[in-house]
Amino acid sequence: MSDQTPATIRIILDDDVAQGEYINFANIIHSPSEFVIDLGRMVPGRTDVKVYSRVIMSPLHAKQLLEVLGQNIGMYESKFGEIRIDPTAAFTTNEPSN
Repeated sequence: MSDQTPATIRIILDDDVAQGEYINFANIIHSPSEFVIDLGRMVPGRTDVKVYSRVIMSPLHAKQLLEVLGQNIGMYESKFGEIRIDPTAAFTTNEPSN
């Protein structure tokens, strides 16, 4: 019998990263080999966006992120109720987020 106990992953957060950043903007571009996700913040009355983080990942990791985010949204909604999206506040094509 082989012991196939999953390895424990230790997550290390530097203090400045642990503080986090509030974001309300995401821009995603991709190539055949990678997804690039820029995360930033838009401020009302301004047309510029400050990007706080750029994440680059493989298509496989992007799909895994999509799946785990969906699972976590499901758990959140089970506990706190449905996250409702206001159809009147939908993004338009001339907004910088996609």
